[in-house]
Amino acid sequence: MKRIGVLSDTHGVVPRQVYTFFEDCDELWHAGDMGAGVYDELCRFKPLRAVYGNMDGYDLRYRVPATSLFTCEGLKVLLTHIGGWPGHYPPDILKILQDDRPDIFVCGHSHILKVMYDKELNLLHINPGAAGRQGFHKVGTLVRFTIDGTPKDLEILDFDKLKI
Repeated sequence: MKRIGVLSDTHGVVPRQVYTFFEDCDELWHAGDMGAGVYDELCRFKPLRAVYGNMDGYDLRYRVPATSLFTCEGLKVLLTHIGGWPGHYPPDILKILQDDRPDIFVCGHSHILKVMYDKELNLLHINPGAAGRQGFHKVGTLVRFTIDGTPKDLEILDFDKLKI
């Protein structure tokens, strides 16, 4: 069993809420647009799996991939930045989803929190929204859940993005 913290679109800032909401998490997954400083700070806090986003520079792109496919507690996970949502995946992502059949798909970019089950591809889709200040979103959001055979006990924290 593992507790997972999921975030995206921090855009150079680690919200203080990360340290309390993810305190009991075993690892963090960041779905891009973070900045190299955020990457380093999160690595000091918890084990981190991360991908770069369209706003990340080469200082981060040489350290993390654009897309990461890995296994966590027996479940296959695909992590990327620009991934769409069920029924609206970009063609390159749809091909990976169809070929590799992950159980969990995590992406960011939209700054819109979405957690939904994709019945067609039989996977849990998670977009944690945006945790940073930059962007049109009104509130920052973080997601955490447990993997214990299946994903369960998913929780969401929303907070004033100006008070991070």
